[in-house]
Amino acid sequence: MAQKRNKQRPIRVGVVGVGRGRSFIRAAEATGMELVAICDTWQERLLAEGSALGVTTYSEYEKFLTHDMDAVVLANFFHQHAPFAIKALKAGKHVMSETAACHTLGEGVALARAVEKSSKIYMFAENYPYMVYNQEMRRRYQLGDIGEFKYGEGEYVHPDPPEVKLARSCGRDHWRNWIPATYYCTHSIAPVMYITDTRPVKVNGFAVPFDFADPSKTNHMGRADTAAVIICRMDNDAVLKSLHGGLRGHGNYVRIHGNQGVMENTRHGDKQRLRVWRESWEKCQGEPVETVYKPDFPDHHQQATLAGHGGGDFFTSYHFAQAILTGEQPYLDVYRGIDMSIAGIQAWRSALNDSAPMQVPDFRRESVRRKYAKDDWSPDPQRKKKGQPASSVLGDLEPSPAAKKLAAKVWAKQGYLGE
Repeated sequence: MAQKRNKQRPIRVGVVGVGRGRSFIRAAEATGMELVAICDTWQERLLAEGSALGVTTYSEYEKFLTHDMDAVVLANFFHQHAPFAIKALKAGKHVMSETAACHTLGEGVALARAVEKSSKIYMFAENYPYMVYNQEMRRRYQLGDIGEFKYGEGEYVHPDPPEVKLARSCGRDHWRNWIPATYYCTHSIAPVMYITDTRPVKVNGFAVPFDFADPSKTNHMGRADTAAVIICRMDNDAVLKSLHGGLRGHGNYVRIHGNQGVMENTRHGDKQRLRVWRESWEKCQGEPVETVYKPDFPDHHQQATLAGHGGGDFFTSYHFAQAILTGEQPYLDVYRGIDMSIAGIQAWRSALNDSAPMQVPDFRRESVRRKYAKDDWSPDPQRKKKGQPASSVLGDLEPSPAAKKLAAKVWAKQGYLGE
């Protein structure tokens, strides 16, 4: 159990990642936290943001960790969170980590051990479970409104024009340019896990291959596939389908089928609305077969509606602050964060093995962790060695000359002059 802290003063927080630093501060102030420092290697942006925010700046992480603060928010690169979290925990800081919690199974083992060894809070900052319709579905599911969870769907479909994608992925080996399609899965898996209190135990991964007829792919520096589907067998024998990637049809959707009804956010009009359906022969007399309504957040409605990511940014900060104040680990603890993250890793193993089923090991148990402690399987270009996977089911892809030319132009506008 983490130690309780003095409730009288704000929780002093440092953020790694200048872009997230600005968005974090809005939610932090409403939850009893104070941004005191930011850290980034992009010096020009770091100094500009530090001046605008009125906080101390650091370009070296080790020096940043010596700052007088209580907690660290990790918004650095997707594949680098676990090593940074472990260092912060060892330095006596509470940690809230953006997705993914870990990039390899070995990192997941090390992270779980580090949190257990520390007396500090670790929170996985997956904000999609806290969207208003997902919180309402959790409330109704916990009341038994649709019976026992049998099948669920989570979708995170996010297409963008190449210029937009290039602007947020400066550099050939920026993680967004090579991360496999199954890895960015927590926005679609997490809401279903949160609503139903289940975890994946086995996954089958399927990739929609790189589309050479799609200009949003061929004019971008990305070498990964278009999208991915992960079929998860949950620990209560329910099935979950996760769809995520750059397909056309932007949207975030969650559907939960129970054995007494179904709930989902709507796919047309205001997508924050919730649809609940009961069969005519099962509903109570006077109860409608179909109900569609727009729920409020269960609490802190006003603050949440002003925050980013559909209110999710407020609630991740809120629950992180509450965990620090009470000394109790949050719902999105290190184990759930690892579950959500390694589902994508194991799904990539599956996709490269003709979609064969792969286990999702439970790192709550040291007896299980020992088997995976040295597992460093990764498509990271900086970790290339024999046996490491490609980023696409089509193998190693090379961006087109047109993509490289456009990238140089877009990156220069961003102030990035590297390759």
